[in-house]
Amino acid sequence: MTILVTGGAGFIGSNFILEWLASSNEAVINLDAMTYAGNMDNLQSLAGDFRHIFVNGNIGDFDLVADLLSRHKPRAIVNFAAESHVDRSIRGPEDFIQANVVGTFRLLEAARAYRAGQDRDAAAPFSFLHISTDEVYGTLAADAPAFTESNRYEPNSPYSASKAASDHLVRAYHHTYGLPVLTTNCSNNYGPRQFPEKLIPLCIHNALAGKPLPVYGDGRQVRDWLYVNDHCSAIRCVLERGRHGEIYNIGGWNEKTNLEVVHTLCRILDQLQPRPDGRSYGDQIVFVRDRPGHDRRYAIDATKVQRELGWSPAETFETGIRKTVEWYLDNQAWVVNVTSGAYRSWVERQYGI
Repeated sequence: MTILVTGGAGFIGSNFILEWLASSNEAVINLDAMTYAGNMDNLQSLAGDFRHIFVNGNIGDFDLVADLLSRHKPRAIVNFAAESHVDRSIRGPEDFIQANVVGTFRLLEAARAYRAGQDRDAAAPFSFLHISTDEVYGTLAADAPAFTESNRYEPNSPYSASKAASDHLVRAYHHTYGLPVLTTNCSNNYGPRQFPEKLIPLCIHNALAGKPLPVYGDGRQVRDWLYVNDHCSAIRCVLERGRHGEIYNIGGWNEKTNLEVVHTLCRILDQLQPRPDGRSYGDQIVFVRDRPGHDRRYAIDATKVQRELGWSPAETFETGIRKTVEWYLDNQAWVVNVTSGAYRSWVERQYGI
């Protein structure tokens, strides 16, 4: 048996593959276009492992995907491949439309053709699992209940709009063509191997480098934080026991403001790697101009996946964030390799620091 994972060299995809192969002998075909966020260092421990088959390619390449499906006959596609950073989508939305909308469409078309070519009576079980985001639901008032699977879509950024479009395509291919699909909408992930453009790894990296820790606006935007390994275990549950055609919201039950998160990081760094001058890393926090259309609050109600599939997160925010900081401190060579000149230039343009 085999599964096809798209975007498997990125943050969540690589953690999923590592966890998958640590607990299963089922092979993984890893299709990744190796954009700036794709990093084979994430999968270095799998070098020489015959169960991991890496293919450098794009989900928008119908012929390539069709060939992989025909040759390997996977029992599932797990689609992580996406452009995923709101800030980058504001500066360059076309890349997000191409990757997240057109790419998902072509991947769905390849999966539909693959299923159509099978003998349905003899066909092995098949699932198309699409990984999405809570950002498709828009923003919440401070006293509003958390997002459930029945919330309507109200995306407010080019990124979330492109993911919403891809979610609608996945749903349509189930209802129109009978493709056996599953969709998950997750909250903010954090943990090892996250590219340092997102809040947590950016602040860890800047803190250790003695640089400002940029916080948008007043820093009181609220997010639900989900440790990446918990997300991976939830995806496994959905793949194993989820009902085709269903949506499952995956969250960590950890609502925190961005400013709370940054202060927590500073406190942990103060303990684990104090500044030479004895001052707190919190002194490096700076407030920068808020980004356009910044959603004020996201929150996930993960009751459905807990009730129906028996999943719940293993990590609290306190345990997960400490593990995250420890990983970055222990893997500074990884950080150096991904923070190239292009990365530094982007951070300077984005935050003006």
